[in-house]
Amino acid sequence: MAKKPGSGQEDAVHIGQAINDLLSSYHIKGKYDAANIVGSWERLVGKPIARRTKKVFLKDRVLFVQIESAAMKHDISLHKGHILEIFQKEFGAEVVKGIILM
Repeated sequence: MAKKPGSGQEDAVHIGQAINDLLSSYHIKGKYDAANIVGSWERLVGKPIARRTKKVFLKDRVLFVQIESAAMKHDISLHKGHILEIFQKEFGAEVVKGIILM
C-alpha cells in the first residue's frame, strides 16, 4: 500500500509502543509491570493455586508469593521453574528474574 505524502503514516507509532514510551518517560513502567504481573497471577497459575495464595508482590524483579499451607508450598516449589518460565514468556525474562515462596 503506497503512502500518501503528508498523510502522517511515516510518523505513525503503534499504540503499545506509545504507552510504553509514556510509562518510561514518567518513570512508572516498573510499577505498571509489577501491578500487571500481580494481577495476572490467577490467570497464569490457575484458580486452585491462586485461592491458596495469601500475598503476591514483585520486588527487585523477584516475584514473592506467600502460600497458605506448607503442603501447597512444597507442591508449588516443585513446579517453580515452570511457573517462572510462564511469567517470563508472558512478561519477558528481564521483568521477572526469580520466584521466592514464603
